[in-house]
Amino acid sequence: MADYTAEHARAGIQTKLPALETWPNQFPGYVITTRFPEYSSVCPKTGLPDFGTITIQYMPKKDCVELKALKMYLLAYRGLGIFYENAVNKILGDIVAAVRPEWCIVRGEFSPRGGLTTSIFARPTPSPSAGRSKSIHPRSRRCWTSAKVSASYKARRAGRQSQSLRNSGRGGAKHTPPPPGGQGGECRG
Repeated sequence: MADYTAEHARAGIQTKLPALETWPNQFPGYVITTRFPEYSSVCPKTGLPDFGTITIQYMPKKDCVELKALKMYLLAYRGLGIFYENAVNKILGDIVAAVRPEWCIVRGEFSPRGGLTTSIFARPTPSPSAGRSKSIHPRSRRCWTSAKVSASYKARRAGRQSQSLRNSGRGGAKHTPPPPGGQGGECRG
């Protein structure tokens, strides 16, 4: 089998896809999560299909992605020869360019191929010239819980939050830890 080439690596990255239309956001401080379980593209080297689930999560500023346009955009990958690592990063770049969110994360969880399951996690990185960015990833949220986050992490985070609230003398979002065996805590503003 021939080696992978730079042409294989660049395949699909510059392809023009359907436009991501937007609509004006009316509320601050909430998160949009869109899951597309029918993602498919084509391996640029082998021509075999890749299947997976794409999850896009972002906190909008001024604009939100219009869902029908997003669906047409994601469906355009079906015949595109692109490595899925590149696809996840291209999706991220296109979403960020379209809506300029507070933060954005794109996850790709791909079906097993050759006995290997691959998950790709991409988020923007601030450019060194722009200085430190206040946003673009979930740490800018006050409360974030997930079933996959360990109980010890949640306990450490809850301790830091309560210590921070005591030190600052201010209120803010209160976090109720999850019940034993529960899926997550509760956030109240």
